[in-house]
Amino acid sequence: MSNTVQFYHLLSTSPERAIPKLMEKALGAHSKVVMLANDEQMMKRVSDALWNSDPNGFLPHGTSKDGHADEQPIYLSLADENPNNADVLVVLDGSLPASFNTYRKVLDVFDGNDEKAVLAARERWTHYKAQGVGLQYVKQQPNGGWKIETESNAA
Repeated sequence: MSNTVQFYHLLSTSPERAIPKLMEKALGAHSKVVMLANDEQMMKRVSDALWNSDPNGFLPHGTSKDGHADEQPIYLSLADENPNNADVLVVLDGSLPASFNTYRKVLDVFDGNDEKAVLAARERWTHYKAQGVGLQYVKQQPNGGWKIETESNAA
């Protein structure tokens, strides 16, 4: 089912600063999201960022500790799961989730200042391309905005 995997190459901000803006867009498009983190500390940092990103509110989200997973617009997880029937998966842990093709869109977010993360993202790109998935490479611009640099259509 996956239509597109978008690789978000962070250059000037941390994931905790970039993710809230991406989630505002996803929620604005009436999407539900699962975020895949690599450890509890990362989940807490992302959760804090979602709580504090807007001085007039917050981006609604939860984890397994909060319960009601099926009602969470954004669900943060350490496991490859989709308890809220999300159509968008955000991969923060550099993994290749087996469930990627059950989502309409996958956002693979990585630190462009970490050479190992960049090399691993290239390997994931190659993997997805071999699967015939549509790909977009989205590079962060100096002003913090985003620009699609490369696209590869689904086979």
